[in-house]
Amino acid sequence: MTGYSMVKVGNDYVVQVNDKCILKVGSRRKAAQLISEATDLLNALATVPSPEIAPEAPSLAREAPELP
Repeated sequence: MTGYSMVKVGNDYVVQVNDKCILKVGSRRKAAQLISEATDLLNALATVPSPEIAPEAPSLAREAPELP
């Protein structure tokens, strides 16, 4: 869970990732739950192999412009 932090601002908690504020919630418990869920999702994505990316073919054939 590196890079995540919670900061209390007034009555709310701000979730930060690498010193960038991304979310404001009303309770510390909810902020911790959201951080945990985000970490789980990122870890799950890291284990899924990425699909092979085929080069894109042009959708329409273009004609060469006529030069005078």
